[in-house]
Amino acid sequence: MTALPEKRLPSTADRTTDRRLTMRGVVEADLPELHRVDREAFPEEPYHYFELRQSYDIHGDRILVLDDGESLHGYVLFVTTSDGYVNWVKSLAVTPELRGRGLGRRLMLEVLRRLRAEGVHQVRLTVEPTNATAITLYRSLGFAFEGGVRKGYFGPGEDRFIMTLGLQVRGTPAPPRTP
Repeated sequence: MTALPEKRLPSTADRTTDRRLTMRGVVEADLPELHRVDREAFPEEPYHYFELRQSYDIHGDRILVLDDGESLHGYVLFVTTSDGYVNWVKSLAVTPELRGRGLGRRLMLEVLRRLRAEGVHQVRLTVEPTNATAITLYRSLGFAFEGGVRKGYFGPGEDRFIMTLGLQVRGTPAPPRTP
């Protein structure tokens, strides 16, 4: 896998470290740290290591990480359908100690920038109905709900909202958003 170019994030030095965070593409050596971040961000339902491994093997160029030079503090995994029309954000995670500092927004803005440049028409994601912080973030970026709660979307007791965002593709208006 080819690593994506690094992007230095200004003013992200934090209380837990004096090192600046860099947004960059994931590399194979990051997998143990990626798994740690996922376990910290989603302690009740983290990805299994093999799922992250497979995601890296198949979509490694679609995983961005936040790195302070010693450890990772967040990531986003996004996958475009084979026709190039729709992208699904499969996971967005920031370690608990760095939440509330705009890092999830920065990851998402970079994903949206890249997808617009690629000509992707629509971005979709799922979110737990009780995750008000994530819903607020996604709505602030222009995502809208696609219908109501999808009961059992990921299995019994795993309800989700589906949210969508139409992207402006060069020379064409964005498709209408679902209210």
